[in-house]
Amino acid sequence: MQRPNGLKLLFMFALLWALTTPVAGEAHAASTAPSGNASSAPVDVDGPEPDRAAVTLDGKVLFPVRGVPAYPAKERAGVISQRVKEIAGDESVALDSFRISELQDRTRITAGDRLVAGFVDLDGAAQGVSRQLLAETALIKIKQAISSYRSDRSPRALLIASAYAIGALAVAAILLFGIRRLFRTLDAIAEQRLKKRIEALEAQSYQIVQARQLNKALHGILRGLHLAALLVLAYSFFQFVLSLYPWTRPLSARLLAIFLNPLESLALGFLESLPGIAFVIVVVIVTRYVLRSTQLYFESIDRGTITLPRFDREWALPTYKIARLVIIALAAVVAYPYIPGSNSEAFKGISIFLGLMVSFGSSSIIGNVMAGYAMIYRRAFKVGDRISIDNITGDVTEKRLMVTHLRTIKNEEVVVPNSAIINSSVINFSTLAASRGLILHTTVGIGYATPWRQVEGMLLLAAARTPGLLKEPLPFVLQKSLGDFAVTYELNAYCDDAQSMARLYTAMHQNVLDVFNEHGVQIMTPAYEGDPEKPKLVPKDQWYQAPAIAPETASKDGQKA
Repeated sequence: MQRPNGLKLLFMFALLWALTTPVAGEAHAASTAPSGNASSAPVDVDGPEPDRAAVTLDGKVLFPVRGVPAYPAKERAGVISQRVKEIAGDESVALDSFRISELQDRTRITAGDRLVAGFVDLDGAAQGVSRQLLAETALIKIKQAISSYRSDRSPRALLIASAYAIGALAVAAILLFGIRRLFRTLDAIAEQRLKKRIEALEAQSYQIVQARQLNKALHGILRGLHLAALLVLAYSFFQFVLSLYPWTRPLSARLLAIFLNPLESLALGFLESLPGIAFVIVVVIVTRYVLRSTQLYFESIDRGTITLPRFDREWALPTYKIARLVIIALAAVVAYPYIPGSNSEAFKGISIFLGLMVSFGSSSIIGNVMAGYAMIYRRAFKVGDRISIDNITGDVTEKRLMVTHLRTIKNEEVVVPNSAIINSSVINFSTLAASRGLILHTTVGIGYATPWRQVEGMLLLAAARTPGLLKEPLPFVLQKSLGDFAVTYELNAYCDDAQSMARLYTAMHQNVLDVFNEHGVQIMTPAYEGDPEKPKLVPKDQWYQAPAIAPETASKDGQKA
């Protein structure tokens, strides 16, 4: 009974030693390995299938290794690859110094006293072979890779590679010159021989087919072929030259993939984004029809087909623009999550950057737009009105969201920012002209010696003689001030055409001068020191001194003509 118990204890001790020895052995290997290298054989634990990674040298795969969560395969493969690379670069380490040594729980590959790699039974089981066979196969590949590594970096191999590179450069230069000559010849042939045929085709198609467009398309095709030939030549040259040197050989193998992978990613991304793109297209179509219906509705209001209480017709189109902006903003909010790449950080960063640019760079633009809408809904003026803004008087020819266009009486086009208008006083001469009449007024200074009733009578007579002034309401005279030497009278008369202001003022002033001259009353300057010896008047017989033409003479000349 005691012997079986002793065997059982011995078996348990051996199993415990077998499970713990790999850790101790690997720790010893790590202590004897070069600095920075870790053990290459992890402890196997129960769990899911471990990952695998490849041991490489100069971009060539030598053999795969497996890992566990505590020691990932990628880290283990990197350690072994670094050891192989260091040994390959050390010419003092001969290939004959590589040995395979057997331990109780593992098989090791060493180069002299330097550890290269270690394999346990689980490594072989993963490949379906024993660990000894796996180590022998790995040793063969390691020695072949190191031999190739050293031979590729030998002076003779580098000189031969350089000679091939120079030869490839010469061939590429010759081919480049030949491609340029070839496409120049093709371009000349297309210009000489096909130009007449294209022009004839244009004449036969009654200019439906444009010769200029066909020529442009043909030259575009030739340029595309030229560019494709240059790209093929450049790829072939660089791929060949990079493959000559061991340092650039991995890049040579991946050169085509460098250019094709982005295209592949774009194609796959496009396919993955098709549902989102389809949703965005549907949103765009629906938004377009909603905008069209909204536009028709507000255009009907603008034409007067539809009337809304307390809503002016001139508000229709500006209101449609606001509604359009709101509809487009809502559509953008709905479609934004489905735009390809909208969730990427780059897309968000660009959106924020553009938003900041718009915010800081368009403050004046937004201010003018808001001022434009404020003026529309305030009904300050409309197109065709005569207004005055900051001593600029003219007719409104166009109202935009940002600016207002005025045409002065001198036929000058003045563009006024809406933000300046909203912060200024606007005088509208046309608003009440048609319904209540616009009052035109002018002042004269008359001395105290002239009775004020006579002055008022003369001013009203001048207004009555002026064609274009309204008889109703009646003109009237105001005494503005009693100055030191003269009384200031103001003549006020009504008109219903604001655009005729300049002409009516001129006619009014002419009649005022004529009436005062007829009655021998002198119009005084604003201030004077004394009365002149003779009144400064123009006798009636001198009113039409040359080159002036009397109305009677003008009418007679017209009859003779």
